[in-house]
Amino acid sequence: MTAIEPRRARLEDLDAIAAVYRAARDEAMPWLPVLHTAQEERDWLVRHLEDPASEIWVVEVGGRVAGYAILHELFLLHLFVSPGHQRHGAGGALFTHAKARMPFGFRWCVFQRNQRARRFYEARGGVTIELRDEGGEEKLPDAVYEWRP
Repeated sequence: MTAIEPRRARLEDLDAIAAVYRAARDEAMPWLPVLHTAQEERDWLVRHLEDPASEIWVVEVGGRVAGYAILHELFLLHLFVSPGHQRHGAGGALFTHAKARMPFGFRWCVFQRNQRARRFYEARGGVTIELRDEGGEEKLPDAVYEWRP
């Protein structure tokens, strides 16, 4: 298997990133309320692409975006991989890249019900530091994770 190398996202990647987000969210978390339109999600991605405090990284498989991560200051805001590319190294490559970009540590949130994501992060050194009853705008229980070297 060839190494998966993340690269910086470009404006022309945004539709593919949004599609990965929707497909991964729908497959892994069908219980998650959809609070934003596709255009609102795209606008949010554009803001992060243009924000100097944010970095969006993508991985490609066969020349197509298969996953992405958004880093913002010392937070991993998003890490999603399209369902057809999960468990093939894309998510691990993105998480390893986040560690390299934030070598002193960072935090992120995961819905408590998303056990598959929680196992993924814990297998890579993520530690739960807080459980919240109503995290984020969805107002669903979440877990705050941290990675430290």
